[in-house]
Amino acid sequence: MTTLYTANVTTTAGREGTSKSDDGVLNLKQGKPGAKDGSTNPEQLFAAGYSACFGSALMAVAKRDSVTVSDVSVQADVSLNQEEGKGYFISATLTTTIGGVDDATAKKLTEAAHEMCPYSKATRGNIDVTLNAKGTGAKAAA
Repeated sequence: MTTLYTANVTTTAGREGTSKSDDGVLNLKQGKPGAKDGSTNPEQLFAAGYSACFGSALMAVAKRDSVTVSDVSVQADVSLNQEEGKGYFISATLTTTIGGVDDATAKKLTEAAHEMCPYSKATRGNIDVTLNAKGTGAKAAA
């Protein structure tokens, strides 16, 4: 195994504190979900990381399979849930929109990206992840 990168972030005071990376690039105020004070929360941060990672995996799968795509976007909806007597858990829905392909190809690429993405691998069997895919067809010539 070769470690390619390690992120170092320290959070103080949990959901109502701050998160800072060792390089200073990340410096965020944390708050409870739905807070209206300009703070973010762990669910938003997880959604941002998952959607970015999944998008890169999707583009890598398309390249590997020689499928030309354009305008790739991934919306990650990460939900904080509570199960009575069992505490809290998260679930995720990933919705991909892929330009240049039909719906069937978009679904195939999305499913293959789910096998490749490190976030998907880390969550597999741990949280429910729902996949949705939409192709927007061939991009019009300019």
